Amino acid sequence: MKIKSPHLVVPGKKVSLQKIDAAQTGKLKSEADAQTYLQRHRKDLDRLQEVLYAGGEHGVLVVLQGMDTAGKDGTIRHIFSGINPQGCDVTAFKVPTPLEAKHDFLWRCHNAVPPRGMIGIFNRSHYEDVLSPRVHGLMDKKTAHAHMEQINRFEEMLTENGIAILKFFLHISEAEQKRRLQARIDDNSKHWKLSAADFAERKFWPQYQDCYEDILQRTSKKHAPWFVIPSDNKWYRNVAISEILVETMKSMKLRYPKATVDVSQLTL
Repeated sequence: MKIKSPHLVVPGKKVSLQKIDAAQTGKLKSEADAQTYLQRHRKDLDRLQEVLYAGGEHGVLVVLQGMDTAGKDGTIRHIFSGINPQGCDVTAFKVPTPLEAKHDFLWRCHNAVPPRGMIGIFNRSHYEDVLSPRVHGLMDKKTAHAHMEQINRFEEMLTENGIAILKFFLHISEAEQKRRLQARIDDNSKHWKLSAADFAERKFWPQYQDCYEDILQRTSKKHAPWFVIPSDNKWYRNVAISEILVETMKSMKLRYPKATVDVSQLTL
């Protein structure tokens, strides 16, 4: 899968999140400019998703990862609001249940992979299993790297079976996360989003950044690339991700299936 994007993590290349400006907006100068592009991408995505669904030859898996408040929910809401809900599934991965914990770490994720004809979105994903446990000292580097190799083989198998995989790391600055958390504190209607864990995990910001850099370097592959999306500006995040998604689906050469009846013989 060949994708041209300034946000692509080149396979094998070392990643330094500190050197990537989370507030950059590329060629876009304002939110108003971004809305024009986003509306166009939504229309394209609606059309492409219909052909994907009708053809049933390919599926698309979108993986969203990022620090707390990075905007995973907002990305889903703003980009995918215009497509047919019948052709899109969203799965949110939280702490494994007792049953899930008894299985291999990919079991619950494999069960949620979209079938051909569908777009599937992972709000957090199988990468959580090589992230939080490692940050908190519950998994050593050797085990984490072994799991990452298993993930690479898992994703390769999916692509060989017709599933295109796009992985997005929503990159926000520590200062922006603080602003977003404070905004939730100040807005009564946002209190339901607050979690004690969000504030506790902020203390581990450097460790999370280190682990994400390792993940991005080791698991961005030609068949399943990672993109580091600057996300301090939500409007740029939405355009950057939707553009990559649309261009990828265009490159898949999707087509409608052949008619099963002779249309010329149909009358009403």
